[in-house]
Amino acid sequence: MTFRATPEPPSPRRPRWRHELVAWWSRRQDHAPPDTSPSPAADAHTAHAAGAPETTDPEATTLWRMRATVRDEPGTLAALCAALAGHRVDILALQTHPLTDGTVDEFLLRAPEALPSTELSDAVAAAGGSDTWVERADAHDLVDAPTRALTLATRTALDAAELPLALRQLFGRCTIHSVPAKSFSGRSLESTPPAEGVLEETVMRLRDPSGGAIIIERPYLPFTPTEFARARALVELDARLGPRIPHDGDVLTLPEGNAITVRRADVGDLAAAREMHARCSPATLGLRYHGSVGDADRYLAHLLSPRFGRTLAAYTASGRLVALGHLLWDGDEAEVALIVEDEWQRRGVGGELLRRLVAMAAETGYGCVYAVTQSANTGMVTAMRSLELPLDYQIEQGTLVISARLDPAPAPVPPLPHSR
Repeated sequence: MTFRATPEPPSPRRPRWRHELVAWWSRRQDHAPPDTSPSPAADAHTAHAAGAPETTDPEATTLWRMRATVRDEPGTLAALCAALAGHRVDILALQTHPLTDGTVDEFLLRAPEALPSTELSDAVAAAGGSDTWVERADAHDLVDAPTRALTLATRTALDAAELPLALRQLFGRCTIHSVPAKSFSGRSLESTPPAEGVLEETVMRLRDPSGGAIIIERPYLPFTPTEFARARALVELDARLGPRIPHDGDVLTLPEGNAITVRRADVGDLAAAREMHARCSPATLGLRYHGSVGDADRYLAHLLSPRFGRTLAAYTASGRLVALGHLLWDGDEAEVALIVEDEWQRRGVGGELLRRLVAMAAETGYGCVYAVTQSANTGMVTAMRSLELPLDYQIEQGTLVISARLDPAPAPVPPLPHSR
């Protein structure tokens, strides 16, 4: 099924009975009949008299994210909840995604560790669910959906480079492609989607406010119209706010005593970057761009765009740009690249930029960064080794790819809700 433009909002009556049913189910699980249950004192006395232990170790559990399509009829959600309860599965959160011919229910579940995902799927299918998808969840998923959306919107509002990352975190495992409006040679690309965007099952195409297109792919799970509307809302927020990046910088003193300022850079630094290129030797430009020295300037607008990643610039006290470091989004990995003006090489500038770029990658959840260089580029090889991270080396046709495995910054773990 192909959806174009934003679908009509669901009727306010449709989700209400589903939420009332979940509330009823929670009350049913949380409260026993008032008159027939023995008092806590009686329970304790009976257990002590029988020689039973007074405390029991909690059962080991696992968090799961699950989606299932159900008929939009009274009783369907109740049957699904009853099937899960029969396997001692606790429903921590529920979101509904209305469709034209049903509803996609998305659950956050806490299940016994010994319960395999196949039994979860079988239980849902027996209760009338279809197209069931189950995936392990983690602490990030314990944040409720409105809080997650507001946090991502705030990050996007503060930094244009956050939009691709926010979309990736909003939809879980997916691939984000930012396609420029023009190629490096200046030829217009015919990939810009209409203003309202396009939704085609597992692919969303949205118009990038900075030009070109943002393509989101998730082959293993189709997008719903609700998710399409959420993506459009983030993109529209980015469009209204216009170009922006944080410009706060850090003043650093190099071992030899010179002071440099390291800050974020964007297309506003394009002129200074071209002037730095003019001062660099052909050898330095060739090691950085792996091609014709005359083409080096063509890449700068792309590299400095916050849509494709983040760039750090090193400026001297006199305002001269002497180094650039790029962190470029590439699916589940990120590429790092450096160029340092010849006169400022071997002073620790490149290493400082690289450490900051790698820290940014870890903070945004990336597990690996890689650098594409040449074996003759001893400066880049030394800088990667100085990270003191596990490194992998691959050499193919004279090109050296160095990959560093990261430990992403851990997310705060909120307390788990009590079992129902």
